[in-house]
Amino acid sequence: VQLQASGGGLVQAGGSLRLSCVASGSFSGINYMGWYRQAPGKQRELAAIIVSGGITNYADSVKGRFTISRDNAKNTVYLQMNSLKPEDTAVYYCYVNLKMTGIDRSYWGQGTQVTVSS
Repeated sequence: VQLQASGGGLVQAGGSLRLSCVASGSFSGINYMGWYRQAPGKQRELAAIIVSGGITNYADSVKGRFTISRDNAKNTVYLQMNSLKPEDTAVYYCYVNLKMTGIDRSYWGQGTQVTVSS
């Protein structure tokens, strides 16, 4: 299984970015997909998650600014980030929990840097 994340970059405060993460490999389905982030010197934290029924959950710090969505046909999860703030600067990691033969497994993507300048 591989997770390929993309879409990070440098943006000014108030700007927008969209992250994408594609899951590929051998699995029968996706239970949930999400995005975590880790700022320098801080612990990794959940930014947003979406489960198979489409239910979403967001960190309080991103509610109203970030939107997570998924395309089941493409095994892809997106994170639309609007009204970005300098404190959103972090490495963003996609995270998926997959249905596999006999057991569900979780995987991390490689991380993509998001830098918001003031």
